[in-house]
Amino acid sequence: MTKTGAASSAVALLPLATLCALLSGCGGGSTTTEPAATPQASSETLSPAAKLGDQLFSDTSLSASGRQACSTCHVPSHAYTATDGLSVPLGGPDLNLPGLRNAPSLVYAFLTPPFTIVAGSATGGFFRDGRASSLAAQAEQPFVTAFEMANQNAAEVVARLQASSASFAQFVSVYGADALNDPAIALQDMAQAIAAYETEDPSFHPFSSKFDFWLQGKAQLSTVEQRGLALFNDPTRGNCTACHPSQRQGYSEHALFTDFTYDNIGVPRNWKIAANDPEPVSPVNGVALTYIPVETNIPADSEYAYYDLGLCGPLAPALTDLHPRPVFSATTTLCGQFKVPTLRNIAITAPYFHNGVFDTLKEVIEWYVTRDINNNTGNNPNPVPAGPGGNPYAAVGSFYTAADGAPDLFEYNDLPFDFDANVNVGEVPYTPPTFAGGQAPTLSADDINAVIAFLCTLTDGYDPDHPAAYTLPAQCQAAVAASSQTSEAQ
Repeated sequence: MTKTGAASSAVALLPLATLCALLSGCGGGSTTTEPAATPQASSETLSPAAKLGDQLFSDTSLSASGRQACSTCHVPSHAYTATDGLSVPLGGPDLNLPGLRNAPSLVYAFLTPPFTIVAGSATGGFFRDGRASSLAAQAEQPFVTAFEMANQNAAEVVARLQASSASFAQFVSVYGADALNDPAIALQDMAQAIAAYETEDPSFHPFSSKFDFWLQGKAQLSTVEQRGLALFNDPTRGNCTACHPSQRQGYSEHALFTDFTYDNIGVPRNWKIAANDPEPVSPVNGVALTYIPVETNIPADSEYAYYDLGLCGPLAPALTDLHPRPVFSATTTLCGQFKVPTLRNIAITAPYFHNGVFDTLKEVIEWYVTRDINNNTGNNPNPVPAGPGGNPYAAVGSFYTAADGAPDLFEYNDLPFDFDANVNVGEVPYTPPTFAGGQAPTLSADDINAVIAFLCTLTDGYDPDHPAAYTLPAQCQAAVAASSQTSEAQ
C-alpha cells in the first residue's frame, strides 16, 4: 500500500506565503467545512445532550468498580488519552484486568469518516480497527466490556445510571423517563450524548497548536522546527506526510495529520501486554485472564498463540452496532493493518502505536528509520549483527525482541510469519537491505531531533501572544536541547 509524499525538503527554506500555498493555505479559503454542530466559543454553547454527555463522560459510578469512567483513560489535559504510563489501561470490576490496546486520543476523533473499503484499501471507522460505525457506537462499548467498565449488560448500566442522582436527573431531562423502559435503547441514548459532547465541546477540536498559529501568520517556527517539517514532508527522508498529511484533506479545514487509512507497518510485539504471554494473568494480582479473544485465523506454525491483527481480528463489531463494518477474520491480506492515527498532540499522548510498545517519539522514529536493519534471522533475508554496521539505535541489534529482551527469531514478531507479505516494505522510510537505500537509516540522530521538534509544534494550548508561557513536554525539551548543542558544535 504505497502512498505518495507531498512536499520536498526545500519546504522549510521558502517564505511563509509560499509555505502556506504548499500546505494548502494559511487560514481561510478552504473548500471544506467542519460539521455544522461544532461550536468554537466555550462549553456554555453545548446542547442539552452534550451537557449530559459531559456528565456521563466523568461519572465513575457507572462502572462495575465504581472507579472508572471515560475520563479515566481519556484525560482532558493529555489530549483525552491515558496518563497512567501503562501500555494498555486497567479495568474490570476490581480495576485489575489489563486491556488489549493502548487508549487512543479522542481529540479530533469526531472528524473520522465512516468506514469504507475500496479495492482492498480501508479508510475510516472508529476504534483502531474501525469496527465501530460512529462515535456513539464507540462510546457505548466500554460500558459493557469485561476489561473496561465491566457491566454485564445494558440493564446493569441503566441500573447504575438510576443510582447516580446527577446523571439520572440530566438523562431524564434530555430523553425522558420512558427512555429507560428499554435498557438497550437507554444505553444507546447515553452513548449518543457522549458523542454529542465529543463533537461539540471545543476541547475536542481546539486547533490551537503552534503549527496552527504559524499557518495563520501569528507564530514563527524556529529553524530546527522548520527543518523538522521539511524532513517530515521529504519523500526521500522522513516521508511522514505520506500517511500523516501536513496539508488539508477533505475531512476538515485544517490539516489533521492522518489520512484515516490503514497500514501494516510491522510494529514490534510489546511484552508488557499480558495477552501476549503464553499464560496471560493480571499484572496486579495474578488472576487468569479469561476474556482474551479466541482467534481462528492464526496459522498453526506461528511463533506465538495470540496476535492482535487489527482489521482481521481478534475484535469484531458489536452486535448492537446499527451499521457494522464487515468482519474480516477470513480476509488475511488485511491482517496486521491498523488505522493511521493523528499526530496532533503526539508529544503528550505516549505510549505509541496500538500496542503502546514505545514510550518516546525518539524510539518511534529510530525504529521507523531502521526497522529492517536487524539481526532477526527467521524472516530477514539480510540479518545484520549488532555492533558497527548494524542498527545504530537498538542496543541488541534489533527492536524485535523476545520476552527476555534478546533478539526474537522473527522481525515483525507481532505478526504470524505467514502474513509477512502484508507488511509495508516498499515505501520510505522503510528501506529493507534489499531495497534502495541499503543499510543506511534515512534520518540521522540530529534529523530525528529536528522531526521531534516539529512534531511538538502540533501540541494544542499554544498562546501566540504569550509564547514563553507554553511549557514544552519533556521529550520536546530534550530534542530541542540536543539540536541546539549540535548547531553550536557545527
